[in-house]
Amino acid sequence: MVRVALVTCADGPDVAEDRDLPVLVRALNQAGAEASVEVWDDAGVDWARFDLAVIRSTWDYSWRAAEFTAWAERCGALTRLANPADVVRWNTDKRYLADLAAAGVPVVETRYLAPGDTVELPDDHEFVVKPASGAGARFAARYTPGEHDTAVRHVRRMHDDGFTAMVQPYVRAIDSGGERALQFFGGKLLHASRKGPVLAPGTPYDQRKTAHPGLTDWTATADELAVAEAALSAVPGAPELLYARVDLVDGDDGRPRVMELELVEPNLFLWLHPGSLPVVAERIIEAAGRRRPSAGAAPR
Repeated sequence: MVRVALVTCADGPDVAEDRDLPVLVRALNQAGAEASVEVWDDAGVDWARFDLAVIRSTWDYSWRAAEFTAWAERCGALTRLANPADVVRWNTDKRYLADLAAAGVPVVETRYLAPGDTVELPDDHEFVVKPASGAGARFAARYTPGEHDTAVRHVRRMHDDGFTAMVQPYVRAIDSGGERALQFFGGKLLHASRKGPVLAPGTPYDQRKTAHPGLTDWTATADELAVAEAALSAVPGAPELLYARVDLVDGDDGRPRVMELELVEPNLFLWLHPGSLPVVAERIIEAAGRRRPSAGAAPR
């Protein structure tokens, strides 16, 4: 019997509920695995006792990125970690969008402002400011050129907290076509979803937002699938990915572009796609059975 840890975070006021977690634990146990939910920063967890640790809802990682990536390195030295620690390190910093763009993947145009950089913002179009390490629209806001001073204060607040800021044009097609999330598991398309716009005009950056408003089932188009697969192929080192979510929006030319590539802890939305649950459980158990012994692992 394989042992699987589904990795989450401790409850807190800024942490959303993972609706899929108890359902997935039950499905894995019914399929013959020994599955349990473990908190990533719980010092009492013996990660070496598991055949596989699957990062699921560590949704506090974005404001503790250095601590989280260090944990991923330690955990990955003791057992098989999905996704691998080097992928986690690369993907927790959204400057990965520049890597995708350099590889020819169509992405939303992005500039980065690190602490100490001069804060230069657009003066001729609506734009979005958000942290390069962020999740769930935390510390993200939408601005018009007339809100320049408020946006500058937003960037400086992030700089004071040690974060690099991202500046992107507001993609107008989101208001009509929404944002599409293509979910992959075991290297194959699992399902797709569409959600409405997250950032309403005038919403303060420090106000909590609904991360996935109006979520519905979606059938991916051929163009969307091609862009998603190109993004996954451009991940450095061509790693083995147990799971991935590619978030797409339409550019002004009507063609899909990558908004985000979620390789750390993407919400699976199994509550919306219950038919995917057996597939996810099967592929997790298959991955657990491929555990490679580590020099640091305790004897079993």
